[in-house]
Amino acid sequence: MRTSSPRFISLLTKGTLALILAGGRGTRLKGLTDWRAKPAVPFGGKLRIIDFPLSNCLNSGIRRISVLTQYKAHSLIQHLQRGWGFMRGEFNEFVDILPAQQRIEEAWYQGTADAVYQNLDIIRHVEPELVLVLAGDHIYKMDYGEMLAEHAACGADMSIACLDVPIEQAGAFGVMQVDASQRIIGFEEKPAFPVPSPGKPNYALASMGVYVFNATFLYEQLLRDADDSRSSHDFGKDIIPHVIRHYRVFAHRFADSHVGSPGSKPYWRDVGTVDAYWEANIDLTRVEPDLNLYDEEWPIWTYQSQLPPAKFVFDDDGRRGMAVDSIVSGGCIVSGTRVCRSILFTNVHAHSYAEITDSVILPDVSIGRYVRLNKAIVDKGCVLPEGLEVGFDPEVDARRFYLTESGIALITPQMLGQDTHFFR
Repeated sequence: MRTSSPRFISLLTKGTLALILAGGRGTRLKGLTDWRAKPAVPFGGKLRIIDFPLSNCLNSGIRRISVLTQYKAHSLIQHLQRGWGFMRGEFNEFVDILPAQQRIEEAWYQGTADAVYQNLDIIRHVEPELVLVLAGDHIYKMDYGEMLAEHAACGADMSIACLDVPIEQAGAFGVMQVDASQRIIGFEEKPAFPVPSPGKPNYALASMGVYVFNATFLYEQLLRDADDSRSSHDFGKDIIPHVIRHYRVFAHRFADSHVGSPGSKPYWRDVGTVDAYWEANIDLTRVEPDLNLYDEEWPIWTYQSQLPPAKFVFDDDGRRGMAVDSIVSGGCIVSGTRVCRSILFTNVHAHSYAEITDSVILPDVSIGRYVRLNKAIVDKGCVLPEGLEVGFDPEVDARRFYLTESGIALITPQMLGQDTHFFR
């Protein structure tokens, strides 16, 4: 329940620096991250994954943000420069990009904690009272101000946002145990046998990768961890297990700060696999999707190209430009193609007699005549040749493309023998 006064939350957010960890590759996304970092992967027709934590910060009133990058960050940096350069420095607002610079050591980031440690001089210069550490690769809407208020009210040194996940899925997360006051008394990173939540035997309390630190406390822990030769310098593996044994660390329930319509279930997705990415995108085509992108009170901001409206042409039997239960973005031309339960990102050109069903088509794709797609993801810049059929014969698909166990086909320009210049 949200009980903190807006004035109290405003003071906290103004004194907070948000650090978004956006250097990960995301290997389970296969070809989608061959030329881009996971936070830069397109999502939802016109967004990028990193737009969600950035928008959460902005909507929460946090306007001092640093994004830590490392792996193949060009498209991510370009997106941040184009879409997030509107902050006003004279008001002490910014979205700074902190690439791996070897500022403190002659090494690249060795772990999530090391990434923050290597930028410690920059963080100290900002002089924040609180530091909010975020993963840059999750899809969710959250009011961080509520978490900051609870952190302050508890007198915590560190707070961890958490949510209940099915016990069979909890092995992919950091799992917490809490007492009656929500103080964390146990933590295990990716356990083989997760401990169930109190009173919920089928669920475990999982970390969302969202942390709040008192700034001076964070500095102390990073310096201590950097001096530990046995540490892997990771928040989940090293920092959290240490601090819960010696300091006041509390769990913050995502249900208390998630943003959605009254009575809606908290929405949080790690779209870290091809199947999860496809499912989260296709869900948006439903009449009432789990994630509402049309919420004017909590908009998801992004960079938008100046493009003409989507266009649908031809109305002949067998050659009708149409889309049903689908999302079609600006710059698209649906020319005599039938689109069903699919997402077309910007500048997709679908030529006559094609059929697209249950598919996710990323920007700047050309779909040739008579192409048939079913349960496919087509990466940016692909040119699909006339007559290509994907999603109807798994053996044929697996020889040319990446095919998941559930039958989702991922098509990239490399797989088609085409240029990859779109990703640089």
